[in-house]
Amino acid sequence: MALAVALTGAPAQAAAAPGAPGIGDPYFPDYGNGGYDVSHYDIRVRYHPGADVLTGTTTILARASQDLSSFNLDFALNVTSIKVNGWTATYARQGDHEVVVTAPRPISRNQFLTIVVQYEGVPSEVVAAGYTAWTKTSDGALAIGQPEIAWWWYPSNDHPRDKATHDISVLVPDGVEVLSNGVMPRAPRAEIPGWTRWSWRSTRPMASYLAFMAIGQYEIVTDTAPNGLPVINAYSENLAEYATSARASIERTSEVVEWAEGIFGPYPFEAMGGVAVAPSTIGFALENQTRSTYAAEFFRRGSDPYVVVHENAHQWFGDSVAVDTWQDIWLNEGFASYAEWLWSEYTGEGTADELFEFYYNLYPVTSSFWTVKPGDPGPPNIFHPAVYDRGAMAVHQIRLAMGDNAFFALLKAWTSARKDGNGNIAQLQALAEAISGRDLDAVFTTWLYTPTKPALGLAGAAAARSAGPTATRTEPKSFQKINAVHQELANKNW
Repeated sequence: MALAVALTGAPAQAAAAPGAPGIGDPYFPDYGNGGYDVSHYDIRVRYHPGADVLTGTTTILARASQDLSSFNLDFALNVTSIKVNGWTATYARQGDHEVVVTAPRPISRNQFLTIVVQYEGVPSEVVAAGYTAWTKTSDGALAIGQPEIAWWWYPSNDHPRDKATHDISVLVPDGVEVLSNGVMPRAPRAEIPGWTRWSWRSTRPMASYLAFMAIGQYEIVTDTAPNGLPVINAYSENLAEYATSARASIERTSEVVEWAEGIFGPYPFEAMGGVAVAPSTIGFALENQTRSTYAAEFFRRGSDPYVVVHENAHQWFGDSVAVDTWQDIWLNEGFASYAEWLWSEYTGEGTADELFEFYYNLYPVTSSFWTVKPGDPGPPNIFHPAVYDRGAMAVHQIRLAMGDNAFFALLKAWTSARKDGNGNIAQLQALAEAISGRDLDAVFTTWLYTPTKPALGLAGAAAARSAGPTATRTEPKSFQKINAVHQELANKNW
């Protein structure tokens, strides 16, 4: 009788339900998935460069955040089998990048999950979201893209809200190099006749779009940074006339990071470096965690430290502190662009005031540039030049409104408090107001959310202090370099 009473009084368990097909991003509703949180990806792939054939097994360690009857994975290649906690699961494709996995046994909230997915395909032939992010090259391939790339080489919960650590292991023909994130826990080694396995490990949580592979013929250069961390740079053997200027830029990575630590706080990851890819391969640079990747064309006019500054600033703003939703992209691009202005000040090539004045005058009031709101650019415009250029102008206006002491305290407080996590614009504004003791709503609203060219008030006028007549001004020395970076970024080939 006592047992019966206890059972009668027990709360009823919630019924198992499918996990949501999206994580809740207002711009990309079906990106990411609900019902579980990933802690680690173990990715093992074999790649045949000539045929562009990829076969792989990815093991996902996760925890259920609800009672689940099914859940989704973001993935575009052909799946051959899925097991959940050792049991064979059924699955079905839904759309071009969703795989719906039906649980072979009930999954309870907080239950640990080991999800093993086997797959194969020719990534360059797979179209999802209207394009192919995977790039086949003459000597291998590049798995690099934003906001999507994982779909073409490993199944994931593909949204910055669900970060995880990564082990990435790639089997390629002997003589082919593989670059990826983090450090190499072991040297490349022969595993079967004619094939070599490359292993990479990321020990800090990483958004899935920041995981990358560069496969092909690369010269790898290693060193140790002043902060004691390993530096791993790589240069395509097909760089031709871009080789020396690429090296003169990317080999300054540890110098740039040391400078940035003084502004943003301690470097947040276990390694650093960069990869220069062959000409006519990609049309952008991307801040892959610990190892930014650069199109050769960034260096066609000579060395370009500004793109190195931009991508390494993202290690704090974008990688360590990721966007909460893709609407918050200004937190990535506005601050990385402004880091270029700070580097320009540091090297004596033009002050942030001068750069603000130049960019403000560059776009006439009638330009459609001003109609894009950096704080809410809309899905088609997340990489619009306004997110970068007006985004940097917005950061400068926030600096002027806060004062330098409070502004630079904000940069370190933001990257420290949200390390390995996420943030949104409202949270940044709240922190800025708490640190400065000032109401900053007008400056945030004007520069991030108003679709017209802002008029310059007293704070904005500080950008022209001691400048003299605009007609007699010459552009800052850094402008040509910085503008080239933004032009390349504006021409991204997603």
